Amino acid sequence: MTGLKQSVGPQFTRIHALGAARGDLTVPNADLIEPIDSSDEWIRQRTGIIERRRASKGVDAVDLAETAAREAIEKAGIRPDQIGAVLVSTISNVAVTPSMSALLADRIGATPAPAYDISAACAGYTYGIAQADALIRAGAAEYVLVVGAEKLSQYVIPTDRTISFLLGDGAGAAVIGPADEPGISASVWGSDGSKWGAVGMSATFEQFLDGDSEWPYMRQDGQTVFRWAVWEMAKVAQQALDAAGVTADDIVAFVPHQANMRIIDELAKQLKLPEHVAIGRDIATTGNTSAASIPLATHRLLEEQPELSGGLSLQIGFGAGLVFGAQVVRLP
Repeated sequence: MTGLKQSVGPQFTRIHALGAARGDLTVPNADLIEPIDSSDEWIRQRTGIIERRRASKGVDAVDLAETAAREAIEKAGIRPDQIGAVLVSTISNVAVTPSMSALLADRIGATPAPAYDISAACAGYTYGIAQADALIRAGAAEYVLVVGAEKLSQYVIPTDRTISFLLGDGAGAAVIGPADEPGISASVWGSDGSKWGAVGMSATFEQFLDGDSEWPYMRQDGQTVFRWAVWEMAKVAQQALDAAGVTADDIVAFVPHQANMRIIDELAKQLKLPEHVAIGRDIATTGNTSAASIPLATHRLLEEQPELSGGLSLQIGFGAGLVFGAQVVRLP
């Protein structure tokens, strides 16, 4: 009788490098206030956003993903053909099928690596990290490319007062690979479909095609999302620290999804983070980029504070669905 073989990989994984790309247009609050009958001060107080980055017409999310991916691969010092899987977290693909990940894999020279998209919105990057860690340790891939890429401006209508002024365009990429010591903790992830309508689209595409609605755009119930994000996600963040076997004193950075500056500050307060912990606040000049926000904010933190490299960072994503994911990672 022939024994069945199962794949086995390395014991530990880590993020080897990050890449980033932001929309080419800088959009200040002043450009958005008239349609929503608001003010620059109101947007800053409510969200902490001064300006956001958006991509020009003709620049798609996959273009941003390619730029970010190429930077991450170059920094990691690997060849594209060493990538054993390409995972793209996005809600911005221009087509239902084929996947953005398959196109990205071809563009960067990673074909025939398996490639698939992850539809987990603002938690998508943390979902990708969890899956990359598992794939490598299972022996299914040597290196995995994880990308969060969004062009949310294509789902904005200027008169929406719930979320339109929050949204930006960008992509962040990470190369995950084997490591000599633990670099990615167990992930705390999940979903709460009972709040399915709290943040998402204004209508279905079927309703649009039937003439029953205008082009679907992003919208949210702000108070529901705020309360859920602050109170429930603080618990998830603490669970992630516990699962990693560390405390807030052991981390050097906290990078939550860049949903709203008030949410970021409240989460930090709930977690009682020490003063030495650097907090990602990329939202002020990039906006909310959903699945791209955590890698973009982490990339910026490391540019501004390179001494954080090698330290532990707590990251948590949360949003549409409602879905959430958190883990502690070692910074590249």
